Order: sequence, then structure tokens, then C-alpha cells
Amino acid sequence: MRGHTGYWAFIVHRVSGVLLVLFLPGHFIALGSALEGAAEFDAFLEWTRMPAVKFAEWGIVVLLAAHLAGGLRVLALEFLPWRDWQKTLAALAAAVSLAVGLAFALALVR
Repeated sequence: MRGHTGYWAFIVHRVSGVLLVLFLPGHFIALGSALEGAAEFDAFLEWTRMPAVKFAEWGIVVLLAAHLAGGLRVLALEFLPWRDWQKTLAALAAAVSLAVGLAFALALVR
């Protein structure tokens, strides 16, 4: 079962969820810096212009897309009768995630 496409879709969905849970507290702290004043928030925004941070932002968008696509795949598997399409749904979830990540990366480059 471990080499099955559905297994890897499950792993990507779980790992992306865990990584998002680890990211969100830092994101809320960053947003909270806006409450401390414009200078504090501007300093944070300046930090976000670093290439490593831009790459991390891209990673977060890919994780969000992967988690969303994986969640929609799970919902489809639970509520729709066509179980033979599991591999197609997993491939579609991966393709959507990569497309969203590519679109975001292109927006960062501009």
C-alpha cells in the first residue's frame, strides 16, 4: 500500500497540514506587529524582502494549495461514488498545487 498514489496523497495532505500549523503562529505574530505601530510593521515588511523569505512565502503558498487540493480530494472520495478515480484525483491535486505555486512564484519575480 505504501507505493500507492493514494498513500502519497495522504502523506502530502498530512505533512502540509502539520507544516501549516507550525507556520501560522509566526504569521499571526507578524500580523500583530502592525498593532505595535507603523515602524515595527515596516521593519517586518523590510525583512520579508529577503530572497530566503520570498522562497519561504512561495513554499507556504504551495503548502496551502497542496493542503486545499488534498482536502478536496478527500471530500470527493468520501461523498462521490467514483472510487476508481483516486489516482486521477491525486494527480490533479498535485497539478493544481504546482500551478498555484508557479503562479505565485511568477508574481514574486515581477
